[in-house]
Amino acid sequence: MLVDKRVRRLDLKRDGAAVAEFRVALGFAPIGHKTEEGDGCTPEGRYVLDWRNPNSRFHRSLHVSYPNEADAAQAAARGVSPGGDIFLHGTPWWLAAIHRDWTLGCIAVQDAEIDAIWTAVEDGTSIVIRP
Repeated sequence: MLVDKRVRRLDLKRDGAAVAEFRVALGFAPIGHKTEEGDGCTPEGRYVLDWRNPNSRFHRSLHVSYPNEADAAQAAARGVSPGGDIFLHGTPWWLAAIHRDWTLGCIAVQDAEIDAIWTAVEDGTSIVIRP
């Protein structure tokens, strides 16, 4: 899975070829890499979708393995929390028609799209988030 923050797109890939493409909404401060809790940034780098929540308040959600060791170390060096609870998730009905950056650092797609992604990927799927 590849997320391109610049163009707000998620590509679902199989054997290197894109099989589906989705528009995404990002954190409310989407430019740059997430460095601390509350900064509104969506992380950048290579992570894993490591577990799922079928009862998310945002329909369904897949957990992104942020923070990794490097993320945690840089935050510790600055004396701040790196944050966490970063997910790929659905969108509340009242935001469904609006494609703007609104999350606290997560990646959001429409509910029907998270349903499609949910069935297409397994826990342990790699997600690369590019600037």
